[in-house]
Amino acid sequence: MGHTVATPSRHATLVRDFLEQSADRLPGKIALVCDGQRLTYHEVDQIADRVAHALFDLGVKRGDRVAIFLQNSVETVTGIFGILKTGAVFVVINPTTKHDKLLYILANCRATVLIADARADLTGLVGETNLTVPSLRGCILCGPAPATPISGPVRCLSFQQIAAQYPATRPVRENIDLDLACLIYTSGTTGDPKGVMSDHSNVVFAASSIIEYLENGERDVVINLLPLSFDYGLYQLLMTFKFGGTLVLERSFAYPAAILKRIEQEKVTGFPGVPTLYALLLPMDLSAFDLSSLRYLTNTAAALPVSHIEALRKKFPHVTMFSMYGLTETKRTLYLPPAELDRRPGSVGRPIPGTEAWIENESGQRLAPGEIGELVVRGRHVMRGYWEAPELTAKRYRIDPATGDRFCYTNDLFRTDAEGFFYFVSRKDDIIKSRGEKVAPKEVESTIHGIASVREVAVIGIADPVLGQAIKAFVVTTDPTLTEKQILAHCRANLEDYMVPKLVEFCTELPKTSTGKIKKTDLT
Repeated sequence: MGHTVATPSRHATLVRDFLEQSADRLPGKIALVCDGQRLTYHEVDQIADRVAHALFDLGVKRGDRVAIFLQNSVETVTGIFGILKTGAVFVVINPTTKHDKLLYILANCRATVLIADARADLTGLVGETNLTVPSLRGCILCGPAPATPISGPVRCLSFQQIAAQYPATRPVRENIDLDLACLIYTSGTTGDPKGVMSDHSNVVFAASSIIEYLENGERDVVINLLPLSFDYGLYQLLMTFKFGGTLVLERSFAYPAAILKRIEQEKVTGFPGVPTLYALLLPMDLSAFDLSSLRYLTNTAAALPVSHIEALRKKFPHVTMFSMYGLTETKRTLYLPPAELDRRPGSVGRPIPGTEAWIENESGQRLAPGEIGELVVRGRHVMRGYWEAPELTAKRYRIDPATGDRFCYTNDLFRTDAEGFFYFVSRKDDIIKSRGEKVAPKEVESTIHGIASVREVAVIGIADPVLGQAIKAFVVTTDPTLTEKQILAHCRANLEDYMVPKLVEFCTELPKTSTGKIKKTDLT
């Protein structure tokens, strides 16, 4: 077979274009506010160019995987776009990832270069020890240099060296939009993490569709508290650079008052959150902060309880609220137009612009309104599959033999109403079977959230010799006088008998994943 050469098209948008086109159009505009720095689009683009040339020097080629193991930072942002400028695939790994899992991900994606904090535990990756990841050829170290210089088979550069030694010239464009842009590793609460393959066309379409319904524009200032390893956090960066806004990048919501002050100072217009973050926000007195610049709030990762939606709308009466649903395998899938919140606050909406979704039973038949089945998704945001895991890919992604379309089977149970709006019921593997009945934990959780003082709740099934599974609720409350008896009485008044928990356990906090989701696998 002869050698083939890709011919990139200027008409097919690549993810690198999000930065480059904004840098060409708005060079002097502030693109990124992070760690006390205020960088223009021109400055971010130039740093990313230098990173790209450093990566070329370390041997990175088109299609290689380059991993980033950093907190949200300027280096993470410019690293992502520097990798894209080389034609390689970026892999952002959550900085809280334990060492063994870090090694697994690096080996699984066969990373050629790692961009990491110089203070991180890189045992087995660099230095004189045997390589745990044989594919690794180079490392870019960020932050203060290690006390002992690293020597060994993996060549290391510092971020300071890159700024001083490499040119800020834009690399030649080689990719086409079917090339992979990134691997996003799922949290892996059960089994090893899986790398979801996103090509440029997937990312461009998803970002464009979300920007369309959020009505984003250059005047928007978006704050991001979520890790860039989490697709919800990552897309705040990608979308903001695409529409030419300003991203205020933070590391967490650990200090809520400081974040609210930042919103005031930067005149933030967009605030993306998750239920656990909003649960921290709701009890706070916001009167000390001027939050009048906020235009919209978004929620995904898990459905917000209706009681929390109502409370947020009272706290932010001037702000548009978007309830949404998505999963890494499709990015965003559904959103509820804000005008529908009053009519159907429990819904997560309709398919995002340019996509299609429906509900099937286990026989593959599409279901009527009110019937519960698995959500299936069709559209250009349906990702390519799992990295080098064809069997897992075949379970989640199925090809329509008639059209060749790829459908994503979400493993989530939904129902629709008569007007086609979708309602999340449960994950398939979360369904509790008690007394011979199927119980959706979300329905019980939503009921308990109806108690005003309840901040967080998680419901699971535990083995029971009589019931099969007994329902147990874990509750975080702001009222120390709230009792198990009161919660059970509230449940009996609002739920069928078989859905009432057998046990209630009060907690000061619930275990969370690195992306802020409640981690039910740690509850017993």
